Amino acid sequence: MADTSSQLAKLRSLMKERKVHVYVIPSEDSHSSEYIAACDARREFISGFTGSAGCAVVTLDAAALATDGRYFNQAAKQLDNNWTLLKQGLQDVPTWQEWAASQSAGGKNVAVDASLLPGSAAKKLSEQIRKAGGAGLIPLAENLVDMVWSIERPPRPRQAVIVLQDELAGKSATQKIEELRQDLAKKNCPGFFVSMLDEVAWLFNLRGSDIPYNPVFFSYAIITPKAAILYVDEFKLTEACKAHLDGSKVQIKPYDSFFNDVRQLHTEVTAKRQVDNDGIATGSFLISNKGSWALNRALGGEGSVEEVRSPIGDAKAVKNETEMKGMRACHVRDGAALIAYFAWLEDQLMVKNAIIDEVQAADKLEEFRSKHQQFAGLSFTTISSTGANAAIIHYSPEKGNCAIIDPASVYLCDSGAQYLDGTTDTTRTLHFGKPRDVEKRAYTLVLKGLIGLDTAFFPKGTTGFALDCLARQHLWKNGLDYRHGTGHGVGSYLNVHEGPIGIGTRVQYTEVPLAPGNVLSNEPGYYEDGNFGIRIENIMMVKEVRTEHCFGDKPFLGFEHVTMVPYCHSLIDKSLLSSEEKAWLNAYNVEIFENTRGFFKDDALTMAWLKRETQLID
Repeated sequence: MADTSSQLAKLRSLMKERKVHVYVIPSEDSHSSEYIAACDARREFISGFTGSAGCAVVTLDAAALATDGRYFNQAAKQLDNNWTLLKQGLQDVPTWQEWAASQSAGGKNVAVDASLLPGSAAKKLSEQIRKAGGAGLIPLAENLVDMVWSIERPPRPRQAVIVLQDELAGKSATQKIEELRQDLAKKNCPGFFVSMLDEVAWLFNLRGSDIPYNPVFFSYAIITPKAAILYVDEFKLTEACKAHLDGSKVQIKPYDSFFNDVRQLHTEVTAKRQVDNDGIATGSFLISNKGSWALNRALGGEGSVEEVRSPIGDAKAVKNETEMKGMRACHVRDGAALIAYFAWLEDQLMVKNAIIDEVQAADKLEEFRSKHQQFAGLSFTTISSTGANAAIIHYSPEKGNCAIIDPASVYLCDSGAQYLDGTTDTTRTLHFGKPRDVEKRAYTLVLKGLIGLDTAFFPKGTTGFALDCLARQHLWKNGLDYRHGTGHGVGSYLNVHEGPIGIGTRVQYTEVPLAPGNVLSNEPGYYEDGNFGIRIENIMMVKEVRTEHCFGDKPFLGFEHVTMVPYCHSLIDKSLLSSEEKAWLNAYNVEIFENTRGFFKDDALTMAWLKRETQLID
């Protein structure tokens, strides 16, 4: 637990100088990134909370940190006495927006770095502040936390950008840009401003490493009917990148010139409309609904710009045949790495009586993965957790401050990797000794939920919101549940969490129906604080399925799982499984064995473990 008194005092001094009463510090960067570079970890710096989700709000005499159920335990441990923890989603607990608005009552103002808050979120917050009797929301061009953090703040990343070849991307950058232009033409739109880093990377078939675990690079883009402009620091581009962009007719401009060009383009198009309205689109400029308030304002604000669900995000979420083939292939290699790791770990703990901590185990898993073809790094920090730590949903072990793995307790490993042909994310919960009945029951209920979702058929037009209950049904029958979503979209050698689709109770999951080519996780769980945690996760691809009937002339969809890692035999209570669930499990074990056994021809230890864990059950 870090003492945040000093940085809060300095921040409040700056707030007083600028007559700011309430200051909002989001987790995201100016591109609305979920995962961020170290130089953008402002909320972590000011609060001491290191989780990936949350928002800090500071007044002249109070401070609050809001986060979701994945991080309740972690935040409670990391926040010092300067902070109030707002557990989002619990009854009678205000959202951070409600808390900030309440602090503005009596004519006080609320301020935020306008580049860190989406325009739609700023509009909603402004309305809440007015209703609470506040003076309004102030957009700041400067970031007050940066001014406090100036000396110790990490530098901006300077990593090189690489080209993702068309044979891996499945479609050229030229094709993607042309398809986007066709979409814009239908809307009579003069331009789309791309602010999400994974959307820029996908559109131009480029990848980077500016943000840990996410193969993206700091950039913006503007696409108009006649121009495609990439805003990036040119020193990051190799000659191969420049040749690739030149061949795709993409202009390169400095990253820092983006907002000036946005304002200039807005001025030019507005003037052109007023003069003769000749030869230009008459619709509004488009930005993503995750685009920043600063971008919205640079385009003239409400009336001049339309915030929409990004057409690039929608296109990116539907994988082409090449990307789906890559997903299948990389998950086989990744599965082989996990199988070898679990066999090694069990042998170390149970045969050699080795002392291994959570970080050492995670490092060994990365070593196993790195031996496989097209490995490009991890897709997120490995969650390697033993016993009670497994109940912390997004636990992240730290070297020198983590537990020794206890073979008599549950071990939960949630991990993933980036490969040039895909992105993986797999969770397995194991027990190396004799599990307790309560652990076996919880594990099996979670497994039944995973199977229930994996085997679902549903009509075209169904959303992930509607399917969420399938994974929770068996837990619900026992009065149990979990405080996280059931599934998130997954990128193709891109961000491991990818919108706009997902499976869960978030409102946005009602907006976009699942479609063939979508890639999602299936990860129900159960957690007992201070005791143990269970989570099982597979990656699935949406596909069209054949059914006896076709009600309403709608095609029906289902899932194809691509994760190739066995479940823990000793944690399964067979008496809780139906005959259909046993048949599914046996078929899956055969599939795993056939796909991965070729990796272990000269590895007797791992082959023995694989045979045992994929044995058929009756």
